[in-house]
Amino acid sequence: MQAVSIIVNGDAPVAVAAATPVGDLLPSVDSNGLPVIGAIVNNMVQPLYAPLLSDSRLKPISIASKYGWQIYRDSLCFFLAKIIHEQFPAIKWRIRSSIGPALFCSVESSDQGFVWNKGFLSSIEKALKEIIDQDVVIVSESFSYEDAVNRLKKNEQGDKLNLILHRNPPYVALTRCGAFYELSKKPLVRQSGALKLFDLIFHKEGFVLNVPDEKNPSVLSELAQHEYLLDVCREHMRWGEILGVTTVGQLNKAIIDKRGDELILTAEALHDKKISQIADKIATLDTPARLVLVAGPSSAGKTTFAKRLVTHLRVNGLRPTLISTDNYFVGDALNPRDANGDLDYEHINSMDLPRLNNDLVSLMAGTPVKMRGFDFINRCGFDQKECTQLDVNGVIVMEGIHCLNPQLTSDIPKDDKFLIYVNALTQISVDINNRISTNDARVIRRIVRDHQFRNRSAMHTLDMWSSVMRGEHRWIYPYQHLADAVFNSALDYELAVLQSRATALLNQVKPWDDAYIEARRLQEFLFNFTSLSPDTVPGDSILREYIGGSQLKYG
Repeated sequence: MQAVSIIVNGDAPVAVAAATPVGDLLPSVDSNGLPVIGAIVNNMVQPLYAPLLSDSRLKPISIASKYGWQIYRDSLCFFLAKIIHEQFPAIKWRIRSSIGPALFCSVESSDQGFVWNKGFLSSIEKALKEIIDQDVVIVSESFSYEDAVNRLKKNEQGDKLNLILHRNPPYVALTRCGAFYELSKKPLVRQSGALKLFDLIFHKEGFVLNVPDEKNPSVLSELAQHEYLLDVCREHMRWGEILGVTTVGQLNKAIIDKRGDELILTAEALHDKKISQIADKIATLDTPARLVLVAGPSSAGKTTFAKRLVTHLRVNGLRPTLISTDNYFVGDALNPRDANGDLDYEHINSMDLPRLNNDLVSLMAGTPVKMRGFDFINRCGFDQKECTQLDVNGVIVMEGIHCLNPQLTSDIPKDDKFLIYVNALTQISVDINNRISTNDARVIRRIVRDHQFRNRSAMHTLDMWSSVMRGEHRWIYPYQHLADAVFNSALDYELAVLQSRATALLNQVKPWDDAYIEARRLQEFLFNFTSLSPDTVPGDSILREYIGGSQLKYG
């Protein structure tokens, strides 16, 4: 049998038979005593059951790494899906949204006699603990296309079957535990016994799967405030029912059936209706808001949302003035630096807070103001030539990542402010136990936009994304619960439009690049989508901010 050369953690190479599983060459625990649950193999995250088919460099990973943590949580989701499918078929469930490292799962049933209660959840939790105690094995097998289809049909796993009905590969790789199959290529643990720490927390509409995070792998995370996020989740679930699309398989079928234009226009109409409702709420406040603040993470669609909100406020008889916090950067000479000594543009003190507050107070008092501008080439601020003054019924609309942080507008009374949080929280999922992460949706938007408008490569965007996320966790997410309104900018068709553009850009990231792990993971994810033409996407769509062709003007 052919031999391959394997290097583990930089040690001397050893020769092993080709197709030897990754896990056979790794220790069972890492240096901290945590179970090894996967490996980085030639700059790819691989499960322990993956065969080694070529010369490889291996690095073991545990839950204490970002990629090991993903394996840990995805594996718990897999076993939850197996247990509910096999032991609780009356329960209709789906993983919906993240709450920090935890996941909210909705539960319902077509059985009219079914009542979701703590007893059901206790039974599920007991079954999950039993399967972990049994240390059952997960394997990966390859089947002919016809055999894979028949197996998924026989096992009544329609959510996964729908994903391959619009493909035609000669062979299909399925991950299996017993008679339960997984089509996703996400790495999972080789044996269930590695998943000791978790909790299932009852909710009237489902439950929360709580897990440790990679920074504190030996304790369960404390749940963040999340009810307001579930309100958004409920609303978008209703949108999914209106569209008739809740999984990628259903989206693909709609595109093949030539219903793509219908989906686009319906999804955009739902967006427009929501923006109108928020504008109506602002216009009918008992105490009029003079300052509307729009915040959200990178590539959430804040800028387009703010511009469209301005239009709807005008319809309500208000006279909005749009301001960007970007004009109030202090400049590189005064900008804070991070622990590595690099300029930290997401720090709140990267803003000229005294000048910003002074200008806002003056504007709201009716005083003409020469607003601040910022020269992004020379990295310094300046006074604009023309004065800005609020009209009668004037309202300021300001967007930026810090807009929910009370420190940004500390001189403005709370009653004069209306806070809006924008994020892309899609309700569509790959299948029952594989959700679409808002981080993935946003970085794909960002990759396409950075190439389209800033001539930046996918590798550049991926390299800086971890820094962006660190800033969001520090400066945005702690304040999102303060919002008076939440706008979900996700469009359930958008990844079908972005798919071909993003995939072509991700193809330029090569195996020797640091960003290759993420690039390959995103490519595997985008492979699930059938491509959709952007021709019907309206000119004022959030999506146009990323793909181009917007009728709105951006600074």
